[in-house]
Amino acid sequence: MLFGRGKKSKAERLETAGTVEENDAAEATAPATGPSGTKGDFRLGKGPWDIDEIEDRDGYVDLGALLIAPSDGLQLRLEVEEATQRVVAVTMDLAGSSLQLQAFAAPRSEGLWDEIREQIGQSVASQGGETEEVAGTFGTELVAKLPAEATDGSRGFRAARFMGVDGPRWFLRGVLGGEAALDRDAAAALEELFRRVVVVRGDNPMPPRELLQLRLPKDAAAQAPSHVPDPGAQQGGPAMQQPERGPEITQIG
Repeated sequence: MLFGRGKKSKAERLETAGTVEENDAAEATAPATGPSGTKGDFRLGKGPWDIDEIEDRDGYVDLGALLIAPSDGLQLRLEVEEATQRVVAVTMDLAGSSLQLQAFAAPRSEGLWDEIREQIGQSVASQGGETEEVAGTFGTELVAKLPAEATDGSRGFRAARFMGVDGPRWFLRGVLGGEAALDRDAAAALEELFRRVVVVRGDNPMPPRELLQLRLPKDAAAQAPSHVPDPGAQQGGPAMQQPERGPEITQIG
């Protein structure tokens, strides 16, 4: 698995209106078994997971607020906001498609995913695009299509599929790009990785919609960027690569 770092500019991002407050885990739903045999809320049986639902962090790539399960061929990119130099998202690139992840603090209150989907739809419509709600692996999702111009000058569109999951005092949003945005078969591997994501909310009080802090893994931060794989990468650990700019999809602010 390779690890890289990219930059985000406002011009590259599909802006959306706000983030979401947590659904406090649909407490009345039947419990299910998580990855460590624990019980939780409506996410169980599907994921993603809360840090309290796993036994330990061994085997994960530790990005601070998010723990990522390694996978063959997976490349990770931390997206850095140019204005603040703050890490605002992690993008998982696999087999020509991408999955952008952002995690946010949320209160113990009713979720707002329905409202957020509506806000995203309004944002997309204001840019001349269109949206469609679809039933997905993680509940109701939103497929957005925005006008785009190809390199040959022809007109077309670019697509993104939004997934939202509420957890204990956090909200996780995933945005699928590339083939995975429209092709369920192409999305299967990234959906499975989304299912295995672990969110580390922390105990500090935070206002709703505050972005949970992401960071480079400690072992990667100690290395200079290089295309040459390190021994850890050959054994399944993350390796650094030269910073790259990839396709950016969304921002929540």
